[in-house]
Amino acid sequence: MSVSYRQPGVVLTDRRFTVPLDHDDPAGERIELYAREVVASDRTDAELPWLVYLQGGPGFGANRFVGREAWLERALREYRVLLLDQRGTGASSPANRQTLPLRGDPRAQADYLAHFRADSIVRDCEAVRPEVTGGAPWAVLGQSFGGFCTVTYLSIAPEGLRTAVITGGLPTLDGHADDVYRAAYPRIERKVAAHYARYPQDVERARRIAGHLLEHEPVLHGGPRLTVEAFQSLGILLGRGDGSHRLHFLLEDAFVHTPQGPALSDAFQEEVRGLLSFAGHPLYALLHEACYGQGGRPTAWSAERVRAEFPQFDAARTLTGDGPVLFTGESVHPWTFDTDPALRPLRDTAEELAARTDWAPLYDPARLAANEVPVAAAIYHDDMYVDTAHSLRTARAVRGLRTWVTDEFEHDGVRAGGPRVLDRLLALTRDED
Repeated sequence: MSVSYRQPGVVLTDRRFTVPLDHDDPAGERIELYAREVVASDRTDAELPWLVYLQGGPGFGANRFVGREAWLERALREYRVLLLDQRGTGASSPANRQTLPLRGDPRAQADYLAHFRADSIVRDCEAVRPEVTGGAPWAVLGQSFGGFCTVTYLSIAPEGLRTAVITGGLPTLDGHADDVYRAAYPRIERKVAAHYARYPQDVERARRIAGHLLEHEPVLHGGPRLTVEAFQSLGILLGRGDGSHRLHFLLEDAFVHTPQGPALSDAFQEEVRGLLSFAGHPLYALLHEACYGQGGRPTAWSAERVRAEFPQFDAARTLTGDGPVLFTGESVHPWTFDTDPALRPLRDTAEELAARTDWAPLYDPARLAANEVPVAAAIYHDDMYVDTAHSLRTARAVRGLRTWVTDEFEHDGVRAGGPRVLDRLLALTRDED
């Protein structure tokens, strides 16, 4: 039974569906999906086309907007919006350290999670679309990993789409995870250099914190261990519009004086704990590299292996000289499953996923080359999370795809730019720009 309620300017309706765990076995186990329908309060009785939103991640539920925040303001002028919690996230059969043991041992858990990639998410959309739209195709807005899912949608079920809009989410079609991270580390290094150019005082602050962690390695409130590698991973902030400023404010008051000498402040540790914890989105850690699993090769902890090719990211080595400590970000490492209590019980499951070789293809280049769905993509210049060169190559491989390449926004542009970003991309799908 659906339940409707109001927020300023909108009417919300909770929607729940059941879909097969394995779409190739429709008579087998089923799982529950949750989605929130949003419509402008003055258009509740209007016949409106639908737009389904696919969140970034993997592992994050759809945004919990209040009213007409961000891009919703523009979307609600002409669409009913379905904010879908992708399987395993939010209220859609959540997969985490508490629920996954129900599946059995780590091998069984990994087999279960193999059904939580973009291809299954797209088939979920197609399973619920007839119930939502009466069978009519809908528009899709895919942010980041949601954009990856959208390219999969164009590959396996384009008949379900009337329009596709992608923001910061054009994936490599054939690259291995190793290719993704070999492109990522130099890009991250550029972002770190830009941060230090803006805030040169942070060079010494980061060196001091890293040196302290090499000697002390504190346990944060709630159990996470703050290793120097974990500290470096705070560089994930640098891919967001305000991330450099947030990182600066975090670093500037890291230490307090105590009877035992300088120590990392409780306030610093608490903020870092929140930034580093995967408790709310464990699938990000478990499936991050699996997003690139294709071609019969294991991902085999790609980010960790490739990092060894870039010794400038070794903080201990850096501290023997006077260079800046480099931050990292947008990568998951084996040690993540040791330092984070939310992930420790899932370490063996992660190992099983990293060793897996039977990943199905996610994209169909021939079908993309013959695409007939109007599609537009925002590509953020030097996006820290998704390689610009990979995105442009994919854009050329999708027939009719129109791009908006911009340095006005970082990876979170669809939220920061709100209605303007969506308006620009919808215009591109209609040849209005």
